Amino acid sequence: MEIAVIGNSDFVLGFRLAGIRKTYDATPDNIESRIQGILNDRTVGILVIHNNDMGKLSPQMQKILDDSVEPTVITIGGKGESTNLREKIKQAVGVDLWK
Repeated sequence: MEIAVIGNSDFVLGFRLAGIRKTYDATPDNIESRIQGILNDRTVGILVIHNNDMGKLSPQMQKILDDSVEPTVITIGGKGESTNLREKIKQAVGVDLWK
């Protein structure tokens, strides 16, 4: 399983430099279609998206990403509420690894 990162070029650049191969530059106009392509890619296990970009998605796409187990969606950055990584891992794995 691979990690995929989607967002503006500034956001994905750091991940690209860290060695993440599946980085996708996206604009507000094409981000949902790019996300759909990533969701259809069976090699992606984790999708990283900026919290601000998540807030700009349609309510339907937000629900799809919130409910997604594979890939597990992690939102980072921004001033919005942060994703509870512990809950995402529990949802993906089925057990609470911190207990």
